[in-house]
Amino acid sequence: MTILEQGGAAAPQPSDLIKDTTTQSFVQDVIEESKRQPVLIDFWAPWCGPCKQLTPLLEKAVRNAKGKVRLVKMNIDDHPSIPGQMGIQSIPAVIAFVNGQPADGFMGAVPESQIAAFIDKLTAGMPGGEPSVEEILKEAEAVFAEGDPAGAAAIYAEVLNV
Repeated sequence: MTILEQGGAAAPQPSDLIKDTTTQSFVQDVIEESKRQPVLIDFWAPWCGPCKQLTPLLEKAVRNAKGKVRLVKMNIDDHPSIPGQMGIQSIPAVIAFVNGQPADGFMGAVPESQIAAFIDKLTAGMPGGEPSVEEILKEAEAVFAEGDPAGAAAIYAEVLNV
């Protein structure tokens, strides 16, 4: 059964939100797709310890965003030309593409709360992209319960700055 979102489009399935890309499919997977919705590109390598920590957190955050953003992963060992063209010198590196252009990004393994805040900032202003105060407070409570009081405090601070 397909759940319909506002506008009548079928809700993306979780498996559609996360994919691997290649040099050949990068334009379609990232550039073109980002004209429809924000796309995070995760540059990683199998030997990179911090990448192994970050990738599962990115995947969880993208699934929790319920179709507002997609994640595309690129192994820089197998596909070095795109990261080279983008000036990626350190991994993990995450770049957000919006409307076919790089819009924001971060490097290094960051906590789950920072990833969630990054996605919230990226999707704010989109239809259905602005989370309710209740959703933000629930997120802060969950982050606190996971043992990250600093992350929870950052989320509470965002609510106060709105």
